[in-house]
Amino acid sequence: MDRATVLDLMRQILQKQGKPADITEEALLQEIGFRSLDFSELALRIETASGRQLDRTVRDVLDFMERAYLGKDRRNESGQS
Repeated sequence: MDRATVLDLMRQILQKQGKPADITEEALLQEIGFRSLDFSELALRIETASGRQLDRTVRDVLDFMERAYLGKDRRNESGQS
């Protein structure tokens, strides 16, 4: 599944919640109101759209979380919020 499709699915989730859906890849999740439960819905929508379950390991989840939080720390260090 390509990035544009996943971004469209994220827009659908936001729109369903009555939030602005005109987002870009650079949008900060906190600013657009995309929360942890939205990730669960996104995963379910990806599985439905692709016709298969996400096949990942615990390591994949840990790596994802580590990158997500390291990225946040790097933005804070560079003066970004």
